[in-house]
Amino acid sequence: MIDGHTRLFAILGSPVGHSLSPAMQTAAFTAMGINAVYLPLPCDASDIATLITTLTAAGGGGNVTVPHKGVAAKSVDRPSETVTQLGACNTFWGDEQGSLGDNTDVAGVLQALQQIGAPAGVWLVVGTGGSARAVVAAAKSAAASVAVKSRSVVKAARFRDWMSSRGVTVADPSDAEVAINATPLGLLDSDPLPVERSEVPAMRYALDLVYRPRRTPWIRTLQHDGISAQDGRTMLVVQGAAAFELWFPGVDAPREVMRAVVEQALR
Repeated sequence: MIDGHTRLFAILGSPVGHSLSPAMQTAAFTAMGINAVYLPLPCDASDIATLITTLTAAGGGGNVTVPHKGVAAKSVDRPSETVTQLGACNTFWGDEQGSLGDNTDVAGVLQALQQIGAPAGVWLVVGTGGSARAVVAAAKSAAASVAVKSRSVVKAARFRDWMSSRGVTVADPSDAEVAINATPLGLLDSDPLPVERSEVPAMRYALDLVYRPRRTPWIRTLQHDGISAQDGRTMLVVQGAAAFELWFPGVDAPREVMRAVVEQALR
């Protein structure tokens, strides 16, 4: 029952209508007896700072998705070291001293890649936004080198420079055994594939950070070709559980409940 003590959490981004975070986190709140609600809030970049301040001041928090993770990193009062290093924030909450921000995407990427058996070696990341930065952090943790694909030559060059400044070795796409889509491509059937199979001849593993019923066209195509490929559902649950435990210190996230909600929604 919603009352004067109900805490408000939200996912901020554009678009957010497809997100399963509201269903997943609401189920987690219910399972743990927490008086809170979680809503999708579509917004512009100019809204992020105000929304973070308002939600955290009222005792809530939330997540940030594309394309606002970079803006969120600059909008929290106390970013974690990971947020500072990546310039990307996907989770926020508050205390008596203001808002805090962290990035739980890194753990999600690592576990999702582990699930499909992906080696360190060379990874190709498609995209240069906040999710791509989390992939680079995961690659550094796994001692992998990274190649970059972007529709913008300028953005790709800047991203490679940024990776090098973080101590990650820049690789050639033709050497990549692992390909990771860190763009929104795949949400719509009309979207082009993030990367063609021919562009990554050495690819044997693939992770799509996008999730949708029946998986994305890219993942379905790769699985048909014998590639060990997975969509973003594992990452969604892992990063969501990590966020839950930041919002409610000392409370273990009900991961099986969260996973079941996601799987049911994607059937």
